[in-house]
Amino acid sequence: MNKNKVRLIDVATKAGVSKSTASQFLNGRFDFMSLDTRLRLQKAVEELNYVPNNIARSLKTNKTRTLGVIVRDISSYYTSQAIRGMDDYCKSHGYDLFIYNSDFEPKTEKNALTALCQLNVDGVIIASCGNNAALIEEISNHTVPVVQFQLEHDDCDTGIVVADYKRASFEATEYLIGLGHRNISFVTQQFETVKSRLEKYQGFVDAHNKHNIAVNDELIIHWNRKLGLQSSPVEMLKMANPPTAFFTQQIAITIDVLKALENAHIAIPQQVSLLGFEEIPMAEFFKVPITIVKQQPYEIGSEAARMLMNKLNNPKSVNTRMLVPCSLVKRQSCASPLQPDDGQNKVARVG
Repeated sequence: MNKNKVRLIDVATKAGVSKSTASQFLNGRFDFMSLDTRLRLQKAVEELNYVPNNIARSLKTNKTRTLGVIVRDISSYYTSQAIRGMDDYCKSHGYDLFIYNSDFEPKTEKNALTALCQLNVDGVIIASCGNNAALIEEISNHTVPVVQFQLEHDDCDTGIVVADYKRASFEATEYLIGLGHRNISFVTQQFETVKSRLEKYQGFVDAHNKHNIAVNDELIIHWNRKLGLQSSPVEMLKMANPPTAFFTQQIAITIDVLKALENAHIAIPQQVSLLGFEEIPMAEFFKVPITIVKQQPYEIGSEAARMLMNKLNNPKSVNTRMLVPCSLVKRQSCASPLQPDDGQNKVARVG
């Protein structure tokens, strides 16, 4: 046995407080403490180089003060910002995170959920791929609380924090309509069974309906993560009644559309406008800065962590759905569409 091991009572004695007060401080429950008490405890911890015995603590309290986070792509800009929001919130409340990456694979996501339960985490935050709804509900109801974020699926039955997709899409579409666009191509992933994607489409439709403009289903382009764009935006510009703007629904889609237009030497916004959903890192420095719907991933991550903490502290609280507002960042990729008297014909439009 190490006789020099610093104990909790040593910290309490050095700070001149009770062992209970020292324990409360180390567990992050110090809102009721005076600043002087907190400073004395912090100084005692640092001078004694005290390291809490988290294993012993978890055995005593049945709490590990750890949370699991499962994301679909840890390398993406959105995800990294969301994780930072979670981590900042959790650290300020004495919790640590275990982070798993699912790579959009249902089996990998399922294995991550199982591993986190085996690690005895106190709760889970997940951006689900949508194929493990029954397992997520089972864990949330009988094992540990679960909060979802980023994308909402039709069968979601937990607390969730997402962007206000419908309103954001409505406002972005109305902006394009206000510029004079009547033929807008909606570029999206399959959305019929994914509530968040469906809400983006519904906002798009609602803006058209408000201005008595018919939605042309022929201008919808589908995109697949493995196969890319299912229709060519360049070929679409050769139609008799071509789109004058593309409204893309996430970063990867925006980039693929940009590449296609660039390769065909189609000028943005002179020949066609482009508006993307979700910020592209350093988009303001592009040759033509891209107009985007800006989400708030840091705030979404922080709110997801806060919602989970509330669930931990109030196990009987009902599941809630929180919408975080977006904003439209207007840059140079959108302009009024060409008119017939501009001296440009359809061939010129497609380069």
